[in-house]
Amino acid sequence: MLHTRHVLAATAAVCLIGISGTGWSYDEGLAASYAKLFAPVVGAKAGKELHLMKAEVFIEKIKAGEPISPLDVRTPGETSIFTTAFPGALIIPINELFAARNLARIPQDRPVVVLCKSGTRATAAGTALRHVGFDNVYILKGGYKALSAYLGPKTANTPPKVRKSQ
Repeated sequence: MLHTRHVLAATAAVCLIGISGTGWSYDEGLAASYAKLFAPVVGAKAGKELHLMKAEVFIEKIKAGEPISPLDVRTPGETSIFTTAFPGALIIPINELFAARNLARIPQDRPVVVLCKSGTRATAAGTALRHVGFDNVYILKGGYKALSAYLGPKTANTPPKVRKSQ
């Protein structure tokens, strides 16, 4: 009987949330624009089409001196403990990212790599940025967790790999 009451209470709560909702409603045009954005995301190249960048690629680009701008979208509490010290890095919390003044800070002349703790917020932010027109935005796959797992004294102190010419 107690279990039944909990189920009924939970069902009622879900119904009330559904009635009050978030104020969002289905937007056919927006859905179509996302369908276009995600159309090439199929098969083995899905990660590339989503603009995911592995930690080792990120580090190699930095070591090679390629122009790149990290964008940390974590909270001020998180970034007060640690963040990237890379020149030109941006720190903009995800909840402030889409303010016009902050969008204007994002460089368009070089790749921008969005980072967070695990890659979840970066994926949301990076996808949304690409959706609003920032084609040069990439997402650090796995976030700072993947970066710290990859980057140790050996990887940090080795020269960049020589890339084959295309």
